[in-house]
Amino acid sequence: MRISSKSFEHGQRIPATFAMGAPDGFGGNRNPQLSWSEVPAEAKSLVLLCVDPDAPTDPSLVGKEGVEIPVAHPRGQFAHWAVVDIAPDVCEIAEGSCSDGVTKRGKQNPDGPSGARQGRNDYTGWFAGDADLGGDYFGYDGPYPPPNDLRVHRYFFRLFALDVAKLDLPDGFTTADVQRAVQGHVIAEAATYGTYTLNAKANAP
Repeated sequence: MRISSKSFEHGQRIPATFAMGAPDGFGGNRNPQLSWSEVPAEAKSLVLLCVDPDAPTDPSLVGKEGVEIPVAHPRGQFAHWAVVDIAPDVCEIAEGSCSDGVTKRGKQNPDGPSGARQGRNDYTGWFAGDADLGGDYFGYDGPYPPPNDLRVHRYFFRLFALDVAKLDLPDGFTTADVQRAVQGHVIAEAATYGTYTLNAKANAP
């Protein structure tokens, strides 16, 4: 399989139009255009994930005045999007069709491919307890790396072709739930990625 985007070049910077965070506040938070091809004929459904593997593992450092998070700081996963049960004949998601702007407290019923389900992203946990932003963040919410982070973050859009039409997942599922559920069912996969940073010292492509 192959997956690509007209919204950003593979391995290059993602425009702020598709990010939750921008240098002057919130970004456009539109989902990027994505298209794919060469889906195996035997595929019964598709799964799409967007994950940042460069998230700092010590949240107390994020945005801390006078502190820069070094490139070598230990990193973990931050999930931005999880879509499951996509029909195998779907071959594109249009720009802005699933997310267009920031929805405080999260989108509850985001638009998406017909019949597909979208899980909660990791802003759900990040904003938990925040009086203005706390809530369940379903669907796509884009990059918002810490402005004091010296590492350029990568955002991987991963597509999986499965041998099952529907995954056994709870309501409000997470990317971690999806990653467990697809085990043993993946017959093909593809990925592309873009980069993003809010740190003027970081050298983003």
